[in-house]
Amino acid sequence: MPRLCDHLRRIDLSQQRTEMSANAILSALAALADPAAVPTAVHTLGAAVRHDQYGVTRSALKALGAFGPAATGARDTIRSLTTATDAQVRPAAVAALWALGGDLAEVMPLLLDLLDDRITFRIRDAAALLGEIGPPASDALPRLRNLLTHDYEWVRVHCAAALWEIGGEAEAPAVLDTLLQAMAQNPATANHVMACLNRIGPLAAPALPLLREQPALNRRGGRFRSVEHDEELQRLGRTLIARLDPPAPGAPVARTV
Repeated sequence: MPRLCDHLRRIDLSQQRTEMSANAILSALAALADPAAVPTAVHTLGAAVRHDQYGVTRSALKALGAFGPAATGARDTIRSLTTATDAQVRPAAVAALWALGGDLAEVMPLLLDLLDDRITFRIRDAAALLGEIGPPASDALPRLRNLLTHDYEWVRVHCAAALWEIGGEAEAPAVLDTLLQAMAQNPATANHVMACLNRIGPLAAPALPLLREQPALNRRGGRFRSVEHDEELQRLGRTLIARLDPPAPGAPVARTV
């Protein structure tokens, strides 16, 4: 880890070509989550902001979020970036601010503002964080419900998932309807939809007809339409079917791996 930090400090962020190297090291530091790297990440964040290196800024924010409360000393810098003009820096700063201290009173207005944004991935990122916060984020429920009619299916999927994590059983009918319509409209959402159905559990039984259709398809959707993700999709589909419609006693059990 010290070598990574030394190498990161030597990177000249005034040169745009250094972005990839800086991002790779920050990603490694985030995975290690060693608080000893906090000063280096803070230094890199400041340099990235000065040189308008937005990609590195996002990576540094993600790393600081991974350090959690150990990075509290960077709170003021992170807070200043929650109003950044870059479309992706702003939600990354809000997420890092939450990870540092979990101050719901500070973070909720920022997340609600992001839900009202016109940029779809800002809405997506806000919904994902709200889902992570769970029931304490109940102030977001009305806006999340409204976003279930958004034009973009990915926004609907992420907001439906957040709605379930926050509101639970009471939101299940609207969440299921949204997820199943999105998956039918855009098969690329399948992995995300199925993961949410798995979290919903028995209340996701209305999804069984769609789930049973999937194995017979010549080609499924899912992320990137890769073999790996297709196999993941099939495994999860079989697991869900077995969970939602268990075989009768004595009946052969289908393999799920």
